[in-house]
Amino acid sequence: MNEYSNKRALCHIVVALILVIGIITSSIIMINGVVKVKASKTNIIVTGSAKQKITSDLIVWTGSFTSQSKKLQDAYTKLEVSRNKVSDYLVKQGIAKDDFVFSSINTTTNYVMNSMGNYTNEIDNYVLSQTVTISSSQIDKITEISRNATELLNQEVAFQSNPPQYFYTKLADLKVSMLAEATKDAKKRGKMIAENAGNHLGDLKYADMGVMQITPLYSNEIADAGVNDTSSLEKEITAVVHCQFEIEK
Repeated sequence: MNEYSNKRALCHIVVALILVIGIITSSIIMINGVVKVKASKTNIIVTGSAKQKITSDLIVWTGSFTSQSKKLQDAYTKLEVSRNKVSDYLVKQGIAKDDFVFSSINTTTNYVMNSMGNYTNEIDNYVLSQTVTISSSQIDKITEISRNATELLNQEVAFQSNPPQYFYTKLADLKVSMLAEATKDAKKRGKMIAENAGNHLGDLKYADMGVMQITPLYSNEIADAGVNDTSSLEKEITAVVHCQFEIEK
């Protein structure tokens, strides 16, 4: 009876060992399988960029003029005279009346200051101001006008010319082609990295376009939110794209 029990116990131990070995072996196989699956699906994120020079095709220029008088009506009359002179000047420069717009009139009331340096309720004078704006594709002509418009001072017009702003109106179309170029650059960089590690670059998983940087030529200005320069006629646009590729072992 004891001999039978011993044999039975020994059988149980052998079976248990076989089960343990089987579990360990299966675990090793599963772990190796997971490692291989993960390795075969390794991804890499690469940043690519593309640059292109652009020439602005739209100019926006503004100029302002003012009048001043103790009486509001007199100030308005003076401003109207100045507005007519500004209009005549622009027409003589070859700008059609439909191509420039006058803003609404801004009125500022100034009060008399007493000997204590405090303002009283007595009105000192009224200052009226108005702005003229031109948006045009005639870049050279409007640029020249912006430089010479202060000639209106000779006609007793209190005129101030603001720096023109330059824009590129085909930016939306350009973004598409630049995204493609930046993606090509990212793929080229990714291929070099993969091959240097003894691997191969796989399929593109996704591409995320970063902000556009529109800067003056030869400028190194950048910003997290992007740069949109309007001060220069000739610009450089930089597109950045973040691409994720599969790495094939």
